[in-house]
Amino acid sequence: MNYFLSSLIAFLLGSIPTAYIIVKKFLNLDITKAGSGNVGTLNSYEVSNSKLIGLSVLLIDFTKGWLSIFLVKFFFGNNFFYIALAFFFSVFAHCFSPWLKFKGGRGLATAAGAASIFIPVVLFLWIGFWLILKYLKKDIHFANVFATLLIIIVSFAIPEFVNKYSFPKAETNLLLSFTISLTMIIVLIKHWEPIKDYYKHKIGI
Repeated sequence: MNYFLSSLIAFLLGSIPTAYIIVKKFLNLDITKAGSGNVGTLNSYEVSNSKLIGLSVLLIDFTKGWLSIFLVKFFFGNNFFYIALAFFFSVFAHCFSPWLKFKGGRGLATAAGAASIFIPVVLFLWIGFWLILKYLKKDIHFANVFATLLIIIVSFAIPEFVNKYSFPKAETNLLLSFTISLTMIIVLIKHWEPIKDYYKHKIGI
């Protein structure tokens, strides 16, 4: 039963379409039909041209992930399986919200919030990779995608290190690597269109 409840708590929190609600309230716009159609921080900022709206979306989406893990820990203790389910379903529901006909954001803010209380080393590494890639390529989506890919690689290349700084630790390193990879794949799926557009632009298609 706790497996189901952990998943449900995270799914319900993750599915809250923050950007849709805020942009609809303050601009009376349907963000799924404006800009890139993405229900997340960047599109909220670009559609509204408001740093306050963009930052508000970012912080609330981050909090959705953080709160998902916090509540599961609070109610069910430091059980890795419950928390791993919450990690995955908070991101999955954000990316494919049932309230928006399974549209959603790209999952990074929610994943960051969840990782900050579950696997903080992953968050710190991702930020480091992102900063380097953004500096080199000057493209947000490129940095998002390849920082995320590098996290998957790191989770398998140095699993002992990652597991050492996980709260709670997984019973096996492979289990933690699988949990991280499965969640990061959701993020990558949601970045397919922007990264495809990036390469089309680069080769002039």
